[in-house]
Amino acid sequence: MDGIKRILPGDTEMAISMQNPIALGIIGGGQLGKMIAQEAKRMSLKVIVLDPSHDCPASFVSDELIVADFKDEAAIRKLSAMSDIVTYEIELANSTALKDLESENYPVYPSPETLRLIQNKYRQKSFLKDNNISVAKFDLVESQLQLEQLCEEYGFPAMLKASENSYDGRGNFLINSRDNIKQGFLTFQGKECMLEKFIPFVKEISVMTARNPSGQIESFPVAENIHFNNILDMTIAPARISDKVLAKAQKVAQKTLAALKGAGIFGIEMFVLPDEDVVINEIAPRPHNSGHYSIEACSISQFEQHIRAVLDLPLSKPRLLSPAVMLNLLGPENGSGPYKILGLKELFSIPGLKLHVYGKKISRPRRKLGHITITSQTLEDAISNAERARNTVKIKLDC
Repeated sequence: MDGIKRILPGDTEMAISMQNPIALGIIGGGQLGKMIAQEAKRMSLKVIVLDPSHDCPASFVSDELIVADFKDEAAIRKLSAMSDIVTYEIELANSTALKDLESENYPVYPSPETLRLIQNKYRQKSFLKDNNISVAKFDLVESQLQLEQLCEEYGFPAMLKASENSYDGRGNFLINSRDNIKQGFLTFQGKECMLEKFIPFVKEISVMTARNPSGQIESFPVAENIHFNNILDMTIAPARISDKVLAKAQKVAQKTLAALKGAGIFGIEMFVLPDEDVVINEIAPRPHNSGHYSIEACSISQFEQHIRAVLDLPLSKPRLLSPAVMLNLLGPENGSGPYKILGLKELFSIPGLKLHVYGKKISRPRRKLGHITITSQTLEDAISNAERARNTVKIKLDC
C-alpha cells in the first residue's frame, strides 16, 4: 500500500509526518487498545484496530476498524497491509499468523515467539525455569493418577491451571485435599493443564517493564496488587515492601525482559514470600491493569512507553511523581446488560481523583468497565480516598 513505511530496528530516519503519518496496527480493541490508541493519537499517529466488536472501546479513538476475530489470518494480513507496525493488547492474537509476517521482515512487537511462549502457561513457566528465573515448582498433568501422585509430592493445597485461555482466575482450580483431585481433573478434561505448588505468599506485586528492539530496558516503580475473587481490585504504588524485596523485584523484571528479548511493555506479576524472596507468577506481553496508575502518577504512562518501545524510540526512565491507588470498576454480579455509573458528584469531590470509563456498552458480572486513580501527597491519604471512592461509586444495570 502506498505510504507504508516498515519500521525496523535501528531506523534513524523516523519522523512524524502530517501528510503520511506512521500507522500503528493494534490487535484488540478493548480498554488497553483504547488507551494505546489515545497515546498514539496524541502523537498524531494513525491507528488501525482489529477487534470482533464494531463498538469496542478503541473504535471511538481509532482511524479505522477491522471487525474480525483475533485469530483471523486474512484480517491480520489486512491489518498489516494498512500499518507500518503491528502490536497487540490481548494474548488471544494468532501467533502463527504473526510469525509468518515476521518471517517476511514485517515488524511485529512484542515478538510472535514471545506471544507463543506466554499464551501457554506451561511453556511460559518452562521458559522462565530454563533461564534460571524463579518460579513455583510445576509439572504438566497427563492423567488423574499422575495428578494424584503430584499432589502427594507437592502437598495441599496445590493449584491446577489450564495451560491456555485462562485469565482473571478463570482456568484455575485449587486442590485442597485428596477429596477434590478428581473434580479438578474433570474440570479440565480434554485440556492441557499443569499443577503448580501453592505459594504461601505474603503480598502480590507487579513491575511494568519495557524493552525496545535496540535492547534498552526500563522499569516502572514496583506496585502492590490486591485481588478479590481472582480479579485485580486495587493497585497501590509504591508497593509497601522492603528495600530488599524492591531490589529483588526490579532485578527479576530486568532479567526476564533480557531473556525474552521482546519489544514492548510487559506486566510481570510476582509473589513475595515470607523470607522476602520473590517468584514470578505470570507475564503479560502488553500493558497491564496494574500499570494504569502510571497515567496520572508517573512521568510517563505505560501506554506511551509501549509505543516508544515498539517504534524503537529511546525509552524514558519512569519516575513516580506521587503516591497513587488504582481501583477497578467491575460489572455487578446480578446480571448482564446496559448499565449506568452513579455517585459522580460525590465521587468528583474526592481530591486527586481521575475516572476512566472504558465505553463498553454491556456490563457482565465482574467485567472491567473502568477504573479510578487517586493521587495524593502521601500513600495513606491516597488509600483513604480510594476507600471513600469505593464506597461512593455504584454501577447498576440500566434496565
